[in-house]
Amino acid sequence: MTQPILKLGLPKGSLQDATIDLFRHAGYEIDVPSRSYVPVIDDPEIACLMFRAQEMARYTADGVIDCGITGHDWVRENGVDVHEVSELRYSRSTSRPARWVLAVPNESPVQRPEDLQGGVVATELVGVTRRYFEERGLDVRVEFSWGATEIKARLLDGIVDITETGSSLRANNLRMIDEVLVSTTRFIASHEAWADPARRRKIEALDMLLQGAIAARSKVGLKLNVPRSALDAVMALIGEYGEHSPTVSPLSDEQWVALELILDERVEREIIPALQDAGASGFVSYPLNKVIS
Repeated sequence: MTQPILKLGLPKGSLQDATIDLFRHAGYEIDVPSRSYVPVIDDPEIACLMFRAQEMARYTADGVIDCGITGHDWVRENGVDVHEVSELRYSRSTSRPARWVLAVPNESPVQRPEDLQGGVVATELVGVTRRYFEERGLDVRVEFSWGATEIKARLLDGIVDITETGSSLRANNLRMIDEVLVSTTRFIASHEAWADPARRRKIEALDMLLQGAIAARSKVGLKLNVPRSALDAVMALIGEYGEHSPTVSPLSDEQWVALELILDERVEREIIPALQDAGASGFVSYPLNKVIS
């Protein structure tokens, strides 16, 4: 019996490397041949195509692909009807949401969006930006920017550009006067694919593994040995840090047990010295690929 093929869209551009790395941690190896838009994935039930994130929602809605990864901003910009499977909290450089902000040069007299009445703003997010000004009753001409948008802030009256940390704005002596849209990465599917049981099962399984890979990024596994006489104190200490009950296994020496638990990476540096003071030893810390509840 022929296996169903899920047509999956992967984002080309700034999200490409982060997406392929996420899939690797989820258990999928993806190879992108040079100059090719057809990545190879080690799953015979998935066929990959690569598109710019700006196009992904449109191709998904049209049925060119069954599902894809893109930003919430580009779903809004394209104005198409797709099924949102989930939010994937990862991005090109940080785990922070991307923000589309209205910005002007530091030396500009503009302080509020209303001060741009009758002006010109450049952006790649034209549709969303036009609606932003229309909802405020402002007559602002919005022009499409083909890139290097920060430079155009001094040629026009302002820009709407994307930022995660604000460093690019500061580097170009720009200041934000309002936030237009907050966006995170989304896993989307066509309504046709979502209504098909076979494709939906595959999409849900893929989403589960991707979410598990994202959850694992901030956590580590920890193994340690504990004398039985100190077990109650160690368990109480673990409880103070809000962790789930660890796995407890007997050792060949009946006076000792082994514990294994998963915890936030930020907690690890605090809890290990405290556990050692409580009598634990033999610590082994290791990274995780996936954490699935």
